[in-house]
Amino acid sequence: MIKLIIFLPLIAVVGLAWSSKKEQENQPSATQIINRIKQNIGVAWHEPTVDVFKAGDSSATVTGIAVTMMATLDVLQRAAAKGDNLIITHEPVFYSHLDSKDALENSHDPVFGAKLAFIKDHHLIIWRFHDHIHAMKPDGIRKGMIIALNWEKFQDKENEDVFHLPPATLKDLAKNLKQKLGIHALRVVGDPDASVSTLGLCEGFPGFDANRRTFQLKGVEVLVIGEAHEWETIEYAADAVTAKNKKGLIILGHIPSEQSGMEECARWLKTFIKEVPIEFVPAKEPFWLSE
Repeated sequence: MIKLIIFLPLIAVVGLAWSSKKEQENQPSATQIINRIKQNIGVAWHEPTVDVFKAGDSSATVTGIAVTMMATLDVLQRAAAKGDNLIITHEPVFYSHLDSKDALENSHDPVFGAKLAFIKDHHLIIWRFHDHIHAMKPDGIRKGMIIALNWEKFQDKENEDVFHLPPATLKDLAKNLKQKLGIHALRVVGDPDASVSTLGLCEGFPGFDANRRTFQLKGVEVLVIGEAHEWETIEYAADAVTAKNKKGLIILGHIPSEQSGMEECARWLKTFIKEVPIEFVPAKEPFWLSE
């Protein structure tokens, strides 16, 4: 009887250790997770692309996946605190589209240094998912935004960038977008009392040419964008208003203009990745309004 009392706890401990080891063996590496995304995306993978690992050991075992619009230091801190070590981000990590680090490293930039140190200290793995989520059919980011805005029934059958909404003033449309997307600092160009119903959507930062083409599509009265250079799209919209064109421009900000797309991405990933927890970690809008 004494021997039984001694050995039972040992058996339990060994059993737990074996179970834990077995679970770790079943957990995929970051590379295996990304390969599974490539297999399920439904479009051909193309090179060159920014959709590559940006930091960390891609062969390491994944303990949890954090999906985000932008891998800010704040997002990384929140993800690490929850035990997520694979970060899937839509936008760059190191402040440029190609995540070029040379100038930051050569100047010993303190902001870059702090972020890189946190990534290394917490053994984070960061992979960007930009080009190919936009290439999905339909565009994965656009799909998430339409769901968040409840605009599915308003999308034009001939042009996916155009939406025909119930008539509203430009002011009320802007207010509705601000509420639905949880935006703090939304900006508007145009007559706030103008009645509008047909709008063009250019989420993110597609550039002036894309913005201008959508702005001038037949029937479009207001253009909704993520962000733009102020000397390009914004000045162009202001000149259109001064020229007495019935036009308006709503600037959502880059993060809120695409964030719901990455939330939809997290839901999609859960349909074929079951071994590790997946969560959406929203990037915070950085702006606040002064009084």
